Amino acid sequence: MRPKREPDQITDLSRLKAFTNPLRMQLYRLLYVAGTATASRLAEQVDQAPSLVSYHLRKLAEHGFVAEAAGQGTDGRERWWKVASEEGWGFRDSDFADTPEGAAAVGAVGRSIFDTRIAQYRAYLDEKAAWGKEWTDAAFSAEWMVDLTAAELSEMSAEFAALSRRWRERGKASSEAGCTEAREHVSVHVYGFPFRA
Repeated sequence: MRPKREPDQITDLSRLKAFTNPLRMQLYRLLYVAGTATASRLAEQVDQAPSLVSYHLRKLAEHGFVAEAAGQGTDGRERWWKVASEEGWGFRDSDFADTPEGAAAVGAVGRSIFDTRIAQYRAYLDEKAAWGKEWTDAAFSAEWMVDLTAAELSEMSAEFAALSRRWRERGKASSEAGCTEAREHVSVHVYGFPFRA
C-alpha cells in the first residue's frame, strides 16, 4: 500500500502568483495529464511558440511546480518536463486574505481554475456525440443542496479528496499493469460553497 500523500499546499504569495497567468495554468494541466512532455509538444497543444512555452515552464520550475524529467527522449537538445508532485497543489484563501495583493491573487487564480474547468466541460458537451453511448451514459453532472456547518463542509471536502485519491490510485495501478484498453482521462469537478437563498 502506498503512503498517503497530500497536495503541495501553497502558502507563499509568489508561488501562488505563478498561476495568475492563464497559460501557465493550462500548461500545468496538460503536463499533469501527459505525464511528461517537451515544450514543443505542449506548444502545439496551446497554439503558442515553443520559446514562450519554454519560458513559462521555467517559471513554473522556479516555483517548484514542474521539474525536468530525466531519461526521456534521445535528443539531448530537447528538455522533457513533468509535474513535480503527482498529488498536485492547493491553497487556502485564508493564507492570503490579509493583504489586498494576496486577495487579488486568490481571486485571479480561482477564476482561472474555474474558467479552465468550464472550458474543459464545454468541450466535452460539444464533442459528446463522438464519445458513444457507453461513455455518455457513464458521464454525470449533479448538484446536491445540503445544509451544513463550515466544519461539516470541510469534512465533506476531505471525504471527496480521499475518494478521488482511491480512484486515481486504482487507475494508475491498472495502467502500470498494462490494462489500458478502454481507459480514458476523466475529469471530475466537485464544488462545495455556501450561498444564501
